[in-house]
Amino acid sequence: MSRTEIVDGPRPKHVQLRDILRRLAEQELPPGAAIPSERDLARQYGVSRITVRAAVGQLVAEGLLTRAKGRGTFTARRRMDVQLYLESFTDDMRRRGLLPATDVVECVEEVPPTEVSVALGLTPHEPAYRLVRLRRADGVPLAVERGWYNPRLVPDLTAHDLSESLYTLLADTYGVQLDHAGQTVWAEGSDVDTARLLGVRTGSPLLVFRRLTGSQGRPVEDMTSWYRGDLYQVTMQLDRTVPESGPTSAKGGTS
Repeated sequence: MSRTEIVDGPRPKHVQLRDILRRLAEQELPPGAAIPSERDLARQYGVSRITVRAAVGQLVAEGLLTRAKGRGTFTARRRMDVQLYLESFTDDMRRRGLLPATDVVECVEEVPPTEVSVALGLTPHEPAYRLVRLRRADGVPLAVERGWYNPRLVPDLTAHDLSESLYTLLADTYGVQLDHAGQTVWAEGSDVDTARLLGVRTGSPLLVFRRLTGSQGRPVEDMTSWYRGDLYQVTMQLDRTVPESGPTSAKGGTS
């Protein structure tokens, strides 16, 4: 770690140390690397451990550092940026230079809730395919997907390997090229089951995307995805155009 002096003056020492540690986390250490202990930092920079604790605490609050009980303090993983366009998770991760992987948690045929039946254009009590998958990037659990699929357009979906790109399967096997989607995004705390799959604590912040996707005007997919809030962020380009009513955007990086 580069050595920078902390001096007496108008800037508080904890602010000077915070800036030093910020440069360390952003420019010198890779994500997931340990920073020196409170004792080592206090000795190296000639400050009290209270000063160290204040500086580190601010960076933890900003999301640049993360504490692991009994292990120390580490640089946080960088958040991946979500662009709002229709692209498969597999293609998105490969484009980023990451290795995508998918665990199929469950795939069954059953009657969906009324809201889903309406969204997919099904008759009451008509079954659909319910698919639950865990998505990973370079081995790190990133998202849990729980989706419903229209059996009229994708019959015998359960007979296929669903651990690869679902969008590629739909296009190559069923001739269904997804071309439009409406999406709603919100934040919520992780429930017990989702936290277990993602390897986070119950109540951890998640970004949630519910997306209704179709092909040539026909509804195909009703998918809700829970993404880790510590690893994902959304960027949008804005202008002063007044939008039309109703959902219009689609998120990349799902199926």
